[in-house]
Amino acid sequence: MTNSTRAHSSDASASAKRIAYQGEPGANSHLACTEAYPDFEALAYPTFEDALAAVTSGEVLYAMIPIENSVAGRVADIHHLLPGANLYIVGEHFLRVRHQLMSVKGSSLETLKKVLSHTQALGQCRNTLRSMGLTPVPEADTAGSARIVSEQGDPALAAIASRLAAEIYGLEILRSDIEDEAHNTTRFLILAKDPDDAEPEDGPVVTTFLFRVRNVPAALYKALGGFATNGVNMMKLESYQLEGTFNATMFYADIEGHPADRPVQLALEELSFFSTELRLLGTYPASPYRAEAARAAAPPTGK
Repeated sequence: MTNSTRAHSSDASASAKRIAYQGEPGANSHLACTEAYPDFEALAYPTFEDALAAVTSGEVLYAMIPIENSVAGRVADIHHLLPGANLYIVGEHFLRVRHQLMSVKGSSLETLKKVLSHTQALGQCRNTLRSMGLTPVPEADTAGSARIVSEQGDPALAAIASRLAAEIYGLEILRSDIEDEAHNTTRFLILAKDPDDAEPEDGPVVTTFLFRVRNVPAALYKALGGFATNGVNMMKLESYQLEGTFNATMFYADIEGHPADRPVQLALEELSFFSTELRLLGTYPASPYRAEAARAAAPPTGK
């Protein structure tokens, strides 16, 4: 297990060492599973709902679910699925996404006309594809696109997927690392059936929660004021609509700190006063990637 995840229940049986992901073998979610839990069996499920249901039913111990990408933004549907799944966040993992352009053996860059992949992958390679004069064709999954290209055997078709997908489906990589941005990284949440919160002494931790503010003027401003006055860093805040209307809004948030810390405790108390709903989804160790990315982004210091 890497440093970006926790060593959970040591008494888990070997049969329980399974982790679910959405997609087909070779997908980036599959890669994230093998990085974070190399000793687990990674099982593919066709939809996010299926992967989450596998945790609820006990088929698997965890689910590895992408929530946001540094280039394409948040992953659709995940925020809506989390409340109803009744699962808990027990860790996070950051995957550096490297997109490979692949096709059947015997093809070349000159024979290609169309490129199949997931919408997000196509968007993350938009400039490269335009410069190559290739037509993007959205598909449900990166690895599934590789499978389709392999099955059709058409040298005019290519897929954008991982190196693992190229190996699985017997495709040839015609151009490596075609993503437009070198920082292309996807953040995954690791979900479990039961809570397994980090302890306050475990080091830097992230607390994730959902909340819905009261329908009064300046409710959001007042609800978030406690985080500012208590010096709690809010790293992420997103809203999404509920109940098919434009009036009911739920908010998703990540903060630095543990609910047992006095500043966080006070901030959450103030938030709850101005909210009709507040649900903690988990407190878990911050991935080392966060500190690494912060150091890389910091301006050089002069003498």
